[in-house]
Amino acid sequence: MNYKTLIKSVLLIIVGTTALAFCKKGAATATLASDAAKKVYVAPGEKDEVYAFLSGGFNGQMSVYGIPSARLFKIIPVFSVFPENGYGYDEETKDMLKTTHGYVPWDDSHHVEASMTEGKQDGRWLFLNANNTPRLARIDLKAFETKEILEIPNSAGNHASPFATENTEYLMAATRFSVPIPQSSVPIENFSKGDFKGTVTMVKVEPKTGRLSIELQVLVPGFDYDLSHCGKGKSHDWCFFTSYNTEQAYKMLEVGASKNDKDYILAFNWVRAKQCLDQGKATAHSGEYYRNYLPENKPVVSEKLSGVKMLHPKDCSGMMYYLPTPKSPHGTDVDPTGEYIVGGGKLATVIPVHSFTKLMEVKDKPEHRTAEIMNIPVLKYESTLAGEVKKPCLGPLHTEFDGQGYAYTSCFVSSEVVKWELGTWEVVQHLPAYYSVGHLSIVGGSSKEPYGKYLIALNKITKDRYLPVGMELPQSAQLYDISGRKAELLSDFPTVGEPHYSQMIPAKLLMDKAAKIYPLEENKHPHAIKSEKEARVVREGNTVRVYMSQIRSHFKPDTIEVKRGDTVYFHITNLEQDFDIPHGFAVSGAPEMPNLLIMPGQTRTFKWKAPNPGIYPFYCTDFCSALHQEMQQYIRVTP
Repeated sequence: MNYKTLIKSVLLIIVGTTALAFCKKGAATATLASDAAKKVYVAPGEKDEVYAFLSGGFNGQMSVYGIPSARLFKIIPVFSVFPENGYGYDEETKDMLKTTHGYVPWDDSHHVEASMTEGKQDGRWLFLNANNTPRLARIDLKAFETKEILEIPNSAGNHASPFATENTEYLMAATRFSVPIPQSSVPIENFSKGDFKGTVTMVKVEPKTGRLSIELQVLVPGFDYDLSHCGKGKSHDWCFFTSYNTEQAYKMLEVGASKNDKDYILAFNWVRAKQCLDQGKATAHSGEYYRNYLPENKPVVSEKLSGVKMLHPKDCSGMMYYLPTPKSPHGTDVDPTGEYIVGGGKLATVIPVHSFTKLMEVKDKPEHRTAEIMNIPVLKYESTLAGEVKKPCLGPLHTEFDGQGYAYTSCFVSSEVVKWELGTWEVVQHLPAYYSVGHLSIVGGSSKEPYGKYLIALNKITKDRYLPVGMELPQSAQLYDISGRKAELLSDFPTVGEPHYSQMIPAKLLMDKAAKIYPLEENKHPHAIKSEKEARVVREGNTVRVYMSQIRSHFKPDTIEVKRGDTVYFHITNLEQDFDIPHGFAVSGAPEMPNLLIMPGQTRTFKWKAPNPGIYPFYCTDFCSALHQEMQQYIRVTP
């Protein structure tokens, strides 16, 4: 056995025995509920109790599940094209994916946030971040559709995002990757010299419509900012961002960014930042970005905007403070009272809990400071500490709350969730997770009034949990019942994409508001028709516009002739006004357009370049009636 192999073997033994010691020391372990099948069974025709909205990670979308059944209801396309229904391809939605980098057909979606009023979920909107090309999206919870995407300038890696203030006044977005701001080509090693910076962006949410706009950016030191949350109640004015790589390493980060015993939680007083903005202390700064908005039953309105207001910490005292936190933290979570700020250090042996009350007492006292970084005071670790959860697990990441005085923290390395008590900091239960749990979600668990009852662990590694399907496996999720004194495992289920975070919302908040049709009389699309009598073909030079109707079980016009090279726009209106009667549309061999799904009362546009002369079938792709197969016709292309 060579030296490296010996060292690896010893480390594995140490990790294994340490994990075993953690699991067996005083706290119980969750087991499968004896009535698990009964608790997750939802009878045919009955409804689930909870909606679970999971981010899609590397698929760029959002998925919708019912809990406790774990049935997948829908994939909501957000940052990636979706051939299943044509999102990102048709003339109505393709500009949703427009950015200053061009048309970007994919992204990496991590964190879901629910709109809130007085800190409680209100069922209006969900928000989702794009990590790769920095953007925020707003999803309407009546239509369950993406309605707006806002690009974030002066940012790289929009990971610490989109976290909402207590009344959804703002969404916060901070940078994962620090870069030169403004962008410039400098030696990468200049990162360690402080030439790279990050930003915290305050995105204003218009309270009635939900429309998004960038109100302010704050320049911050070039660390990597991670999962964050805003305060509640007494800490309403504040948001808290974890940061790692305070070493500012630029090579082999797994080593270079793991040297410091403590990194930081950035405490950010957004109300103070707004005061400084109003006092004229922010300056005009470069930055181009797109704001893409999808009006009701109309094409996207895409705006290219330029310039932001940038605020430097030196010009706004009392706005930001660094709280030292062990070690390489991944998450910051705030309990329902707004008092406790919980860090999740991936390499830490404790779960540190900071006190907001202590922060307020010491933040401006010089004896409680150790340094300043870019005019941001660094406070003493002990000065803000409420307590530590000792030896909870290996690799603590993210915490949620049940509203009953308990917190639940995911632990990646030891593949478990630990339940611990706020105030005593004692671990009371270990919940096994299969395997390597990343984030977790409790119903309303990041809000002021958690609904509790269910917890989902979002696991990164599946291994042997399901039937083998080759090398690319689905990721795994575990559902627990946390309503009793001891949490119990109910089920596990495969997930779509790579979920990083979730919001679970009681079904009663949403189900009666869900849209069923687009009322035809309210259709304001510029190319809509309201009856078959309006169906027609209009030639404008080499452009042909087909104003087409769909209704069970035919199209009008039903035969079409165009010339080779014509650009043909099929403006298709589904005339149905009955719930759950969508129609599809596809043209044989169309190289740039997939299937379109058109909802009742909706108008969508299929763009087609007429190819070589011949006969090309088109048909309805969504089985709509007993005569669905007959819902087909032909296009003739002439020389």
